[in-house]
Amino acid sequence: MNALTNITKKTVITLPEVKDILDKVDLDTMDQIQRWTQDYTSKFAKIDGKTAKKMREKLIQECGLTEEEAVEIVNIMPTSIEELRAFTFGWKKLILTDTLEKMLKIIKENA
Repeated sequence: MNALTNITKKTVITLPEVKDILDKVDLDTMDQIQRWTQDYTSKFAKIDGKTAKKMREKLIQECGLTEEEAVEIVNIMPTSIEELRAFTFGWKKLILTDTLEKMLKIIKENA
């Protein structure tokens, strides 16, 4: 049994944050799912965990996003207003253009 099997609380985090956690675990002690997850995050995490956390917090505070919405944006790192609209459309709430522009600015500052 390794350190990753003891669940103490449930928190929504970004792919880069997951990658940082898994990078601290010895590969030989990981089970198959953990290895697949580590491989996935290594391929798809676009920024480091510390930057991702800072970006997630800014998106929540400055753009009024939920934790889950902010994590989705950080994981995807859209590069245009059109891409942002495509993802935010599924949230079933209206996101004003000013807010989308603010979100894109936060993304670009941290990319």
